[in-house]
Amino acid sequence: QVQLVESGGGLVQAGGSLRLSCAASGSVFTMNTMGWYRQPPGKQRELVASITYGGATNYADSVKGRFTISRDNVNNTLYLLYLQMNSLKPEDTAVYYCKSTTTYRVYWGQGTQVTVSS
Repeated sequence: QVQLVESGGGLVQAGGSLRLSCAASGSVFTMNTMGWYRQPPGKQRELVASITYGGATNYADSVKGRFTISRDNVNNTLYLLYLQMNSLKPEDTAVYYCKSTTTYRVYWGQGTQVTVSS
């Protein structure tokens, strides 16, 4: 089992920055890939960025050059995932979710709201 808890969302003006955190606990050694997804109001959930166990990253075209995904493997039971978001735009407004994929299951966090005002 893996538990995911996001934090760091909030209200920011366009052009500002936020840093999201996701604390993964439990059987983190079973995780293969972690990522950030977002769901804008009235739209489907979409990939923002992901990082594999080996450190390979992938970004949505809409956030390339503005967002950075990173991680900190604290120990066998705690893993921290970050999303540094710079040059935020109103269209980045969404609920942001942390996702973890293991060999057998997919886990989601509860989400954190990011609102960018114009």
